[in-house]
Amino acid sequence: MKILVVDDDYDILHLVSIHLAREGYEVLKAQNGQQALKILEETVVNLVIVDVMMPGMDGFSLTKILTEELDTPVILLTAKGQLSDKEQGFSSGSEDYIVKPFEPKELLFRVAVVLRRYGRAMESVLKVGNVKINRNDYEVIINDETILFPLKEFELLTMLAMRANKVTPRSALIEQAWGEDYQGNELTLNTHMNRIRDRLKRYNASIEIQTVRGIGYRLEVGE
Repeated sequence: MKILVVDDDYDILHLVSIHLAREGYEVLKAQNGQQALKILEETVVNLVIVDVMMPGMDGFSLTKILTEELDTPVILLTAKGQLSDKEQGFSSGSEDYIVKPFEPKELLFRVAVVLRRYGRAMESVLKVGNVKINRNDYEVIINDETILFPLKEFELLTMLAMRANKVTPRSALIEQAWGEDYQGNELTLNTHMNRIRDRLKRYNASIEIQTVRGIGYRLEVGE
């Protein structure tokens, strides 16, 4: 599990990162919103912990981008505890809200709850255009016809469908299908993508995979 921590206070950033790493999470760090978005151009994470009071882009604005455009769950971390601030946080799309100071155990508990909750939500059948993807049974159904996809292609298509109309970095797709230690040629990914495209076209799917040069791929849903 990858977690991105965003806080302009280096001491808090370091402290939170240490406790998450001890729990076994892979931690990425950013000290402002722009830096966080730059990291997310190259890496897909499971959760982002965001400080509200940051220079430039505040935590509420960053949370709105993360939840609406990247579909990434967010826990807000702040010294503010007023009801109005909590309301604004949840309105921005955050999954939870932790007020400083806090016990590390509480943070870890809340992180586990959000990841578990978000994971359950992702277990349901995905529907994009006229394509249904059953993640439990590894089935792809197009126009009520069940099509068999090889496992790697199924995993790649699923990840693109989860982020429909959004760009998914090549590195994230490779990690999803082959693991983060993959040392093979990136041409392998191109080959799998072309095979997926051929299958979708053959069965008249209303979705199309576009190449975003230099970045990755985007699954576009037709009318």
